[in-house]
Amino acid sequence: MLDGVSMDQLRTFIAAADEGSFSAAGRRLRRAQSVVSQTLANLEGQIDVQLFDRSARYPQLTEAGIALLAEARRVVSGMDGFKAKARTMAEGLEPELSVVVDVMYPMESLTTAVGLFRAAFPHTPLRLYVEALGAVVQPVLKGSCRIGIMGSMPTVPEGVDTEKLLDVPMLTVVAPFHPLANHKGPISSAELSQHVQLVLTDRTAMTEGKSFGVFSALTWKLADLGAKHAFLRAGFGWGHMPAAMVRADLEAGALVPITLEMFHPKTPPIAMLAVYRKDMPPGPAGRWFLEQLRDAGQLSRRS
Repeated sequence: MLDGVSMDQLRTFIAAADEGSFSAAGRRLRRAQSVVSQTLANLEGQIDVQLFDRSARYPQLTEAGIALLAEARRVVSGMDGFKAKARTMAEGLEPELSVVVDVMYPMESLTTAVGLFRAAFPHTPLRLYVEALGAVVQPVLKGSCRIGIMGSMPTVPEGVDTEKLLDVPMLTVVAPFHPLANHKGPISSAELSQHVQLVLTDRTAMTEGKSFGVFSALTWKLADLGAKHAFLRAGFGWGHMPAAMVRADLEAGALVPITLEMFHPKTPPIAMLAVYRKDMPPGPAGRWFLEQLRDAGQLSRRS
């Protein structure tokens, strides 16, 4: 009977465990609750192990269910990887490449990689989108973009694989006439909380209720990094920015760096990761493009 266990049964098991109820799993899998319940009952009968305790209002994983859930995830992930690699080999070169890039990614490195891609793959259209936070990951999860380059949202959702590309140096800055510009030494959280922090907002609901690098209750949320840059120069608040984007401002005195107590001695960098669905890994053109992004980033750090 164990040989009859199917991938569909394991996916249903994982969905029920993740969603916390058979009805929610049915909605995720687009099946009736009765089908989910019967599928899981059949699975338990085949392996002779009770996976869920059904005595409460919502099914709870048994100890055996918890132990087998990790194995089920490994089996499904391995099969997804097998199918994805086979699909990539069968497809050959992608007819087009859609990439969504985090707004924090260094544009100089991106333009270098794009220029090289256009020369190497003149007949493969490259469609680029620049977004922030969850808006980088959402089109990857939906399948409208093959690759995402994420950094401003540090948490990686399930269902995607990641590759480290580079670290983006960050600075915390204010205008020279902002009150924080004259502060001596590292600035405490209590002092920061008295001043407006300029932060990027998410166009999606993926980071709802979460904050990354936000230390003030007084925030102005901006959907565009260019607007945040302009507001910083105007003295409307303080904020974190990619070092490369404010280098000219620092040299001209239009912005000045500040040091935060919790980040002493310096603002930590943002790790940029390539993300893609486990069942839709990059093809030859996408893999080549990622290598150029990685190489361009290494060159920019040495220059």
